[in-house]
Amino acid sequence: MRRLTLALAALLLAGGGEGCKRRRQVSAVEQEPETGLRSVVHTADPRVQTQLLKGFHEIEQGGWRWSAGTFSATLRPPANAAQKGATLVVELTLPDAVLARTKSMTLSATINGTVIPGESYSTGGKHFYRKDVPAAALPGDAVTVDFSLDRFIKAGEIELRELGMIVHSIGLEAK
Repeated sequence: MRRLTLALAALLLAGGGEGCKRRRQVSAVEQEPETGLRSVVHTADPRVQTQLLKGFHEIEQGGWRWSAGTFSATLRPPANAAQKGATLVVELTLPDAVLARTKSMTLSATINGTVIPGESYSTGGKHFYRKDVPAAALPGDAVTVDFSLDRFIKAGEIELRELGMIVHSIGLEAK
């Protein structure tokens, strides 16, 4: 059952293909404190484990995590987000082996009851989900972002875990 995970890891290390134009990568150290709630979380960083609320598997190969079909994270909105809004950015990888089973996948999000538009993917490789978040969805010092996938590999089909996508980072960028 771990063969798929190892095969997918090999595919990722080999390059896996770029699914879209590379945009500015979110940095975990963009004036973030070493402790406390972060605006950007890199899922392979054990220091952000408490911000990954549900739907994330253990760190693999020291650099990434699988998600389940639904997953959630808590983020600190950037400065002035309650007035200006922000941009939700997820850096993700869709392994070709997963897409061979699911054919396509749509990632959707909700923040404090505000539905953030979904985005569909039908090619493997690295992608960036970038969506504007209205200011009304970002009050206070922390928000929970709930994600869902319309298609994923159910637990028991290939291995014991439910497998969605590989999530590298989730963050809120200032506008």
